[in-house]
Formats: sequence, C-alpha cells, structure tokens
Amino acid sequence: MILSLILGCLACLSLTLLLWQWVAALRFPLHQRAGDNSFAPAVTLLKPLKECDPSTEDCLRSWFTQQYAGGMQFLFAVASAEDPVCEVVRRLMNEYRHRDAQLVVCSAVPGANAKASKLAELEKLAQYEVLIISDADVQVPPDFLTNVVAPLRAEDGRAGSPLPAVSGPAHDGAHGVTRPASQTVGLVSCFYRLANPTTLAMQWEAIAVNADFWSQVLQSQSLKPLDFALGAVMVTRRRHLDEIGGFKSLAECLADDYQLGNRLARLGYRIALCTVVVQCWDPPVTWGSVWKHQLRWARTIRVCRPAPYFFSILSNATLWPLLWFVANPAKSVLLFACAAWGARVLAATHLQTRLAQSRGHWLFFWLVPVKDLLQVVIWFCAFTGNRIEWRRQRYRLRRDGTLIKA
Repeated sequence: MILSLILGCLACLSLTLLLWQWVAALRFPLHQRAGDNSFAPAVTLLKPLKECDPSTEDCLRSWFTQQYAGGMQFLFAVASAEDPVCEVVRRLMNEYRHRDAQLVVCSAVPGANAKASKLAELEKLAQYEVLIISDADVQVPPDFLTNVVAPLRAEDGRAGSPLPAVSGPAHDGAHGVTRPASQTVGLVSCFYRLANPTTLAMQWEAIAVNADFWSQVLQSQSLKPLDFALGAVMVTRRRHLDEIGGFKSLAECLADDYQLGNRLARLGYRIALCTVVVQCWDPPVTWGSVWKHQLRWARTIRVCRPAPYFFSILSNATLWPLLWFVANPAKSVLLFACAAWGARVLAATHLQTRLAQSRGHWLFFWLVPVKDLLQVVIWFCAFTGNRIEWRRQRYRLRRDGTLIKA
C-alpha cells in the first residue's frame, strides 16, 4: 500500500514535469527572425575540423554563403595537413575567393580536448571582437549570422557608458575581474536538431535531441537564468573570453561548451538563446555508436550538474506510471498510466515537429517509450563509471570534468 502510494505520487510528479516542460517549450519564440538587420558587427568564425563525411561540404558551404552585412573572417583548424577535410576546405576557399578564409594546421594539440586546443590556436588569429564557435557538422540558414548576433545589440547600445551596479560581490577573486551587470549578454547559444536520422538508432537519438533536450533547457531557464552554453554554435566577445583565460583554460575539459558558458555566467554575464535553429548532420550510425554517444553525454552532464542529473529521473513519464501499474494493477491506475503515456508520446511528437518543422518522425512514435526505458539504463550507467569514448579515443573523466587519456 505504501509502495503504491509512493509510486503513484512519482507518476503524478513525472506527468506534471512533462506538462511543465511542454509549456515552457511552447512559450519560446522558436524560428522567429530578427526584424532589423542593421546590427552587423564584424565576426570571426572559429571552426575546428576533423575528417569529413558526405554532408561536410554542404555544412561548411552554408557559412560561406551567409547573407550578412558585416565583415566576416573564417578560420578552419585541423590537426594534420593529411586530413581529408583539408581538400574540402581548400575547394570552398577557391570557390569563394572573396571571403577572408584561412586553413590552419595545428600540429601540436597540447590538451586532452583536441577541439578546445584547436580553438586556442585559432583564437590568436582572430581579427574581430565578436567570435563565433561552431562544430564541424553544423549547417546554418543564410540569415543565421544576422539573427545570432542580435542579442548582442543591447550590450553595444551601452558601449562607452558605465555598467550599472549589480547585487552581491563586485569582485571575483578567482579571475581578478569586476563582475559585469547581469543584463550584459556574455554568450549566445542556439538550439540544434539532428537533421538526418537515417537509421532506427538515430531515430531513437532524435527523440532525445529534437524533443527532449531543447525543451528541458527551456524548462531549466524557467527556474533560473541559464548558466551553461549549447555547443553547436556559440557567440561571445574576445574580451569576455579573455576574462576566463581563453580557450587554453578549457583544453583539458570534456564539456568545453558547458564550461565556457558556466564560467561566463559565474562572472555575472547572461547566456542568451537565439531563436533560429541550426541543423546537425551525422553519417548513418549503429545502435552501439548511439549508445556510446548517449552514455558520454550522460556522464558529462552527471559530472557538470550532478544533483539536477540525479533528480532528472523523476521526469520520466514512462517509467513511473509503469512501475505504479506493476505495483498496483488496478483499472484506475491503468487508465492513468495510459493517459500519461499518451501525453508523453504526444508531447515528444509535437516538440519534434516544432523544432524540425517536419513530420517525418511521426511513424516512429512508438520509440518514445522505448527511449524512456533505455534512458533509465543510461542514467544508471552514468553513475557507475567514469570512462568515455570520444572520436575513437578512450578517456577517463575526472570529477571536475577534465579528461585523462586512457
């Protein structure tokens, strides 16, 4: 009786959290475009690359074809001149000769995080104050730059004027800098979607990315300001980056995107979300590859945000109604469980439709409860080990989020 009561409360809580997450996502002005394109500061794109696949050229081309009024500099980094992606970059640079673009070979990659180490090298070559950091597999719409820099306009409008006072400590001893006003945008992130789930395993992962992740971020933001960044595309200013020690300070961290946003947030800067969604294109992968990716993601979040990740299991609207029904197979419990499962499938399907602006995933609605139950296993495994696999290299994850090659 007591067990049934506890599981019933957890089932009701999971449904409440699901509805809250759904509403938070519905309130966000997703896909809304900036009405004024007059704000166009010069930008430098920092793009670390490794190897290529059939979608790489189209993803990179989407940056070369940006319709942007401001200056643009493109910096691409590779670890070896023999990397096949070099030929793709050179071909695009030759095709778009009018663009200020450079391919940089970073022969020495000192940190365990090769991406952050490459960014540290590119940072030295950046000509402009506004820096854009983007993953290799990201494809953007033609008006993306105009929209992603828009949140920085307010800060530019105050340029030259003293920053208003902020509550709390005015000085951060760890970094030796004065805290800025919390209204100052220190970094802009944007949501991303898995654009080509070509295998059943990728359809499963698409539920995690295209339905759950972005709506959970907005749910978190409804409680408190964001204190982390989303790594597909990030926009910041050189002076903000300098305050945290540049990318070299992130060279040993697994979640360089989280650390970049978190360190800026701890200095008092605001993390803004762009309303435009970018696309991530991945080659077809197997269940094993997707499992390793999800486990790496889970262990990363567990290290970065241990308490929120531990309690995230409470929002599993498939698990708790199922356990309640197993403990108490009454007709009323079954009706509640079916209603909860129906709401979960409907919410996930609708959220994917809203983010992706397509209905191709509707045939895979049955994967939603499967994803939720497999997520329980991933959640458990996140706390039972500290080893991950990233780009075919094995690492051990320290408690502070830094990496050691295994």
